[in-house]
Amino acid sequence: MNESSWGAPPQAGYWGPSDHGPVQGAAPAAPAGPAYDAPEAPHTRPMPIVPDVPAHGGNQDDDRGAARMGGPPFHNEMPSAQPHGAAPQKPEPMSDAPQPAPQKKSAGRDLSAAIGVGVGLGVVIVASLFIVKAVFVGVVAVAVVVGLWELTSRLQERKSIKAPLVPLAVGGAAMVVAGYVRGTEGAWVAMALTALAVLVWRMTEPPENYLKDVTAGVFAAFYVPFLATFVALMLAADDGHWRVLTFLLLTVVSDTGAYAVGWRFGTHKLAPRISPGKTREGLLGAIAFAMVAGALCMQFLIEDGTWWQGLLLGLAVAASATLGDLGESMIKRDLGIKDMGTLLPGHGGIMDRLDSLLPTAPVVWLLFVLFVGSG
Repeated sequence: MNESSWGAPPQAGYWGPSDHGPVQGAAPAAPAGPAYDAPEAPHTRPMPIVPDVPAHGGNQDDDRGAARMGGPPFHNEMPSAQPHGAAPQKPEPMSDAPQPAPQKKSAGRDLSAAIGVGVGLGVVIVASLFIVKAVFVGVVAVAVVVGLWELTSRLQERKSIKAPLVPLAVGGAAMVVAGYVRGTEGAWVAMALTALAVLVWRMTEPPENYLKDVTAGVFAAFYVPFLATFVALMLAADDGHWRVLTFLLLTVVSDTGAYAVGWRFGTHKLAPRISPGKTREGLLGAIAFAMVAGALCMQFLIEDGTWWQGLLLGLAVAASATLGDLGESMIKRDLGIKDMGTLLPGHGGIMDRLDSLLPTAPVVWLLFVLFVGSG
């Protein structure tokens, strides 16, 4: 409402007669008669009647605010009348409106579920790693098959790409076993045979989109099982269980340092177009945590290892783990999904946990070979 109307003279027919004489445009007075004569009183005149307009106080809206029922006015309304010439009053602010509660900084996932699942996976991995090496190879093979299933399912759902799962699953498991038993030569041979199997298997279907499907299949074979084969290569060494444990610890510590420091202090985005949640401060946290952990692991867990080698190893792990995380984030953004799966509460799918491990495995294997030999 325009506040200037509060200082204007009252309008005839709505607010009664004016002391300044008749108002131009007012309705003519009704004929004199018994039904219209007002009681005589000093200095009074008959009130003009405006047809079809209810008396003031009825259920009508005017330029002074909506008419209201009896009782106190609403919080967002003004009193219905003001003394003539009085200054307009401003409406009182709404004091009983609900105020938004201050938002706390969220970690973005269910931490209790994530910690519980992480501890459970850690127990299974460590137990299989130090009891029987072959059991740990089986754990890696199962993780590879599940990861391939998640990746090929998302490709088909979001992009209509049908990468053949059967040759990928069989060849991926064989690739891990071949790497543990026959070394790097076995891993490369298994990779080549898996790619060939993908090409042949896809020939059983119509030729439309053949090139797209087999390209995705070869990519999946390299991305998941071939990179995982380097874990089996580390395990094949005499102290392989300590090498694999160091690899796992450094990757987890790097991710934890990036998450903790980035969540608490992160303000500068690292790659906002790929992963808006990652910050430069988080990357520095990953490097610091991984280098300290690497120095301790190389000094006390790896035979013939030294602390300065651990510093370099930790730096390399932080870099490769971050790049691996960004790489899968790029894939998920292209697919338009948040997680690769829902198998692990608080984590997403298996591929959401392998994203940092897969590209880090060949880096750690190579540095172990350079620092302390193949074992």
